[in-house]
Amino acid sequence: MPDDVEDVDDVADVPGVHVPRVVRLMWGLDEPARRGPKPALTITDIAAEGVAVADADGLAAVSMARVAKGLGFTTMSLYRYVESKDDLLVAMVDHAFGPPDLPRQLARAWRRWLTAWAHAYRAALLRHPWILQVPITEPPLAPHQTAWMERGLQALAHTGLSEQQKLSSMLLIDVFVRGQTQLALGIDPPQPAAAGTADGERPLDPYPLRLAQLIDEERFPAISAALASGSLEDDSDFGTDEFEFGLGTVLDGIEQLVTRRSGRTR
Repeated sequence: MPDDVEDVDDVADVPGVHVPRVVRLMWGLDEPARRGPKPALTITDIAAEGVAVADADGLAAVSMARVAKGLGFTTMSLYRYVESKDDLLVAMVDHAFGPPDLPRQLARAWRRWLTAWAHAYRAALLRHPWILQVPITEPPLAPHQTAWMERGLQALAHTGLSEQQKLSSMLLIDVFVRGQTQLALGIDPPQPAAAGTADGERPLDPYPLRLAQLIDEERFPAISAALASGSLEDDSDFGTDEFEFGLGTVLDGIEQLVTRRSGRTR
């Protein structure tokens, strides 16, 4: 059972509301469907093996058969825990994130804590970029991801925001982190050490050179100005620099909302 889970015995079933069995297993609320002696396999074992496969060979390589083989069990054994590959992915994503490495008791410096939250979230995605390929069908239910949401909301506890505004703020940050990380991985994927120049510099970005051959200043004056300024030719770390700029801008917006709610003027 995850360390963040407390008093799960007090959680009651709600008639007519179905919680997937894989989620209940992850929270420690159910035992796997089985006959005979207690098996040595756990939902954590299955999730960890799935993560190992995805990290090594990509999400497309993950299958019930591949995971079962890696664990030394039959494919049918896995169905005691996960009813489908979708269930397997739910367990894998939660295991890949793990518990948030952030303090439980947060100070009033909400912006500093949300900055740390966003950086930790991005780091998890960069460690396991295949997470971005897994469709999101509902807000967090799995234990680790629920703990991530809890930590983010705790950071906003003393801001004066309404509960809906806190949730909407966390959704905004979540969408930004995921979207910017996915974009950066596509545009500027991690390069092996040998991919740079002899001096260890980043390779030349051909994008502005290509763009310059396609546009004219009369039709595209704004883009032409960006090209002329050299802003599209810098050799900075696109992923990191744009992440810092975007996150700061998002937090600026939330700070304005906090200021309005508190009645203070800057």
